[in-house]
Amino acid sequence: MWGPQDDAESLRALHRAIDLGVNFIDTAQGYGKGHSEELIGRLLHERKENLFIATKVPPRPGVPWPPPEDADARQFFPASYLIEQCEASLKRLQRDYIDVYQFHTWATAFNEAEEWCEAMTKLKQQGKIRAVGVSVPDATPDNVIGSLALEKVDAVQVIYNLFEQYPRWNLLPVCQKLGIGVIVRVPLDESALTGKLTSSTMFPEGDVRRHYFRGRNLPAVLRRVEEIRKFKDDHYPAMSLAELALRYCLSHSAVSTVIPGIRSTAQAEQNTAPSDGRLFTTEELSLMNRFAWRKDFWHVEVDG
Repeated sequence: MWGPQDDAESLRALHRAIDLGVNFIDTAQGYGKGHSEELIGRLLHERKENLFIATKVPPRPGVPWPPPEDADARQFFPASYLIEQCEASLKRLQRDYIDVYQFHTWATAFNEAEEWCEAMTKLKQQGKIRAVGVSVPDATPDNVIGSLALEKVDAVQVIYNLFEQYPRWNLLPVCQKLGIGVIVRVPLDESALTGKLTSSTMFPEGDVRRHYFRGRNLPAVLRRVEEIRKFKDDHYPAMSLAELALRYCLSHSAVSTVIPGIRSTAQAEQNTAPSDGRLFTTEELSLMNRFAWRKDFWHVEVDG
């Protein structure tokens, strides 16, 4: 989904990340049609550390993604399907249990549904999963709050970064109040916040960023990234742009972990460096409020 990748390089990157202290790995059944889970299964047999594994179950084939807000959960995530797919993930991971079993998308109407909750509770009781998670849709991160209030969900995976600051006004305070785990995804905005993209950047066929940065999107991103770069150079000249972006995410007190992609040993080293416990203060974070930018590049090309 993010361009060609060599299995051997992926495993080297994972090993290096663990050497550097990483103990949480997030994947999904849909990444390489289960191949990502299989690679992690190989890794687990080669390491002795206690590693926490999260994976995601996609909705049943043939339904729209993301689902409409009034969707019937039984059509998207039937109980028998959730259990069947969990068994398949366990087999690929070569493991007896999954630490966080996550829905890969969500609809607001799912909050009051009971069948999926009963299936997940059964999996918990059988010891096959430790926690229930929801990876919320990009543009509607708050639509899971009902399940949090009803104590049906233990962890939320959400887009939160220097651009997408919206969750800090609603979802993150709720999670913190209720003791819900928060997994931050896309902290580098599909690589935009690394500062490495240019007006001539081209993504290979099959790379999802080819669509994400289509048309006016890339120039609009580059303009805003330059504003952040100038801010960084003025306030934190020794930091890379990626480090600034990752430290921003880690500095919110509700955030449990951040999951930047790691495709090489070099990226493993770069992306784990900000995990040294040095966080931005409230005052420093407030200076970065100016970079907030709500957008939905997957579905809408930016204006201007």
